[in-house]
Amino acid sequence: MKGRIISNAAIILAAGRGERIGSPENGPKQYRPLGGHAIIFHTLKRFLDSGAFSTIILVIHHDDEMLCHKAIGDLANHITIVHGGSTRQISTLCGLRALNALGEANKPQYVFIHDGARPFVSHSLLERINDALSQDFGILPAVAVSDTLKRADDNGIVVETVPRDHLFGAQTPQAFPFLKILALHEEAAQQGLTGFTDDCALAEWAGFGIKLVTGSSENMKITWPADLAIAELRMKREAMTNQENQTSASFQFPDVRTGNGYDVHPFEPGDGVTLCGVKIAYEKKLSGHSDADVALHALTDALLATRGAGDIGTHFPPSDPKWKGVSSDIFVRHAVSIIKESKGRIANVDITLIAEAPKVGPHREEMTEKLKDMLGISADRISVKATTNEKLGFVGRKEGIAAIATATVIYPGSVPE
Repeated sequence: MKGRIISNAAIILAAGRGERIGSPENGPKQYRPLGGHAIIFHTLKRFLDSGAFSTIILVIHHDDEMLCHKAIGDLANHITIVHGGSTRQISTLCGLRALNALGEANKPQYVFIHDGARPFVSHSLLERINDALSQDFGILPAVAVSDTLKRADDNGIVVETVPRDHLFGAQTPQAFPFLKILALHEEAAQQGLTGFTDDCALAEWAGFGIKLVTGSSENMKITWPADLAIAELRMKREAMTNQENQTSASFQFPDVRTGNGYDVHPFEPGDGVTLCGVKIAYEKKLSGHSDADVALHALTDALLATRGAGDIGTHFPPSDPKWKGVSSDIFVRHAVSIIKESKGRIANVDITLIAEAPKVGPHREEMTEKLKDMLGISADRISVKATTNEKLGFVGRKEGIAAIATATVIYPGSVPE
């Protein structure tokens, strides 16, 4: 979860009997199957997967110990289970006291209190709540009421239409400064007040402010049999969406980049030329600031281009005497190090030498071996070839040698849309 670095704990309430969902012989609603797991399993997994909570307390009914462990499986290894009471308010206080018993060093700054029967809480909702946390007020996720509201008498006769302006449906998790909400719950218990239906109502009674954040229509509470059917459809829809996303991800274009390099050096009197790191006897040599290896210079530019890292002159200015006469494999190895720092993998290099002389063919295998060592790739990923310029231009007149290089590098991630 992004945002401020703070200490959060969560209390998941699952001690209720859930009688409104029907068929009590099937157990409390939080243990009913949904998408292959119990409802409470999905709720806990959302909180655990968020990575936002240092401690998660699950409050259950004392009769449900075996039922709970069967429902949540290995998730039990990552949470603390405590027994609740006869009402939601009492169960919340049990969870708060369990957090308080962890000791000063482990007490959270904030606590999120959530209904175990809301298995669709999203990471984005948790993040909105996290970003709004304050020591001065509680946080309530809520959705604006959209239906027209009617008030009826005991006989079901409508007596008025209730204006829906500024009316909101409360959701969970509701978040508070831990020590504050603990103190308010203790105070209410001391006064014998046990009728609060959620923690924000208790905070309002005590005069502690509540701030709304936008809730989510997906964050439904499973209460009635019809809710369970809707939840099952929603779970299937989520599974299909996840499968589609995985399929889409498998077809994403990998971040494959291609760079090109070109270089040319004139001849001057000498006794040989260096190409791809191999010294070839010849009646002339190539003129340049370093060893004038035209092939490696072109290759260096091609490698740097895949990372948008400038060219050989950017990293090794010819005006710097430090590079006078040095072996050009230094330049190639530097470009390779830049690629490796970005976790790139060189897939292929292709070098074309354009020269009337000397002959390259007899030295191609040795050149490939040199390039293998510099690049850290196999010979089948290296191509070195030569062509003449059909006696045209400066190359055709044997005044110099040109080189063209292409490099293909694969970087982590995929090509952005």
